[in-house]
Amino acid sequence: MKDIAEASQNRQKVIVRTSIVGILTNVLLVGFKAAVGLVSNSIAIILDAVNNLSDALSSIVTIIGAKLGAKQPDKKHPLGYGRIEYLSSMIVAALVLYAGITSLVESIKKIIHPETAAYGTATLIIISVAIAVKLALGLYVKKQGKKVRSGALTASGSDAMFDAVLSASVLASAIVYLIWGVSLEAYVGVVIALFIIKAGVEMMIETLNDIIGKREDAETTEELKRVICEEESVRGAYDVTLFNYGPDRNYGSVHIELPDTMTVDEVDRISRRLQTDVFRKTGVILTGISVYSHNTKNDEAAAMRDAIRSAVLSHEWALGMHGFYADTEDRTMRFDVVLSFDVDRKEALETLHREVSAQYPDYEILIVPDVDVSD
Repeated sequence: MKDIAEASQNRQKVIVRTSIVGILTNVLLVGFKAAVGLVSNSIAIILDAVNNLSDALSSIVTIIGAKLGAKQPDKKHPLGYGRIEYLSSMIVAALVLYAGITSLVESIKKIIHPETAAYGTATLIIISVAIAVKLALGLYVKKQGKKVRSGALTASGSDAMFDAVLSASVLASAIVYLIWGVSLEAYVGVVIALFIIKAGVEMMIETLNDIIGKREDAETTEELKRVICEEESVRGAYDVTLFNYGPDRNYGSVHIELPDTMTVDEVDRISRRLQTDVFRKTGVILTGISVYSHNTKNDEAAAMRDAIRSAVLSHEWALGMHGFYADTEDRTMRFDVVLSFDVDRKEALETLHREVSAQYPDYEILIVPDVDVSD
């Protein structure tokens, strides 16, 4: 637990430091762009400044979220406060969305009641510098966000890089006006606003997916299974389920298949080794390790397993079978089947039970349906 606390503190420091850099940079850009926009009477530049202001506010929210999310677990929240970061990401998305809608309304007003802008050399230079600064900031923030797995930071970095593109469109519209005398800035403002709204909606959807719970990436689950199967006695690892309580705070459970000759003491020692190895190599805290018993002393049971596996996997909606155990004396068998989301679970189980019963009519059969959450 000490390692977890230290990692959390280091992660918090990176998020706060990066966010402060973002705040200072955006505040400077807001000042320059607002001044230039007011002097030149450019709605596009003013909206660009508003966009930078929303970025600064987003960074403040990110810092608050990181601070609150790093609070140590207590009696009321025994698994910590990490999910607060998802709420801060949702607030950031709401701020971006609000900025986009406000910008769209103002741009449409300028289209209906157009005003002439007055661009100068200083205006073009400031916009060009702002593009370079925003691009560099975006690359830096996004890199730090991926490093510490902060959704809010990564989103802010992507937004900053996108802001550079939007600022470039403002610069292009200014150049078009100076060369051909055609004013496009109100229309550019509409385009900027639509892209800001799109970014806000995408950020909100991504954060909602984190809050609701989404499938863990295959790389994480496969690495966890690989680590578990390195243990000599483990015949297989199945039903990996991860519970996320904030970035880099994953708790999990798994079923492992062990020989039916092992004692409880041996199983206990293996379980403790696996918990240590999995946390050290993947950062996942295994809170539960359940055991499937694997037939090792009965050739008849092994033959039954192969026959039933072949029958079960002949169905497209049966994605896998594991945890098979047959007691030839008591005439009982049990196994798990991973079912596709495309099939009705009740009908699938009835079909499998009917087919297996036809093969082994004198056996009591227990089939447990599994959800395809990680494979």
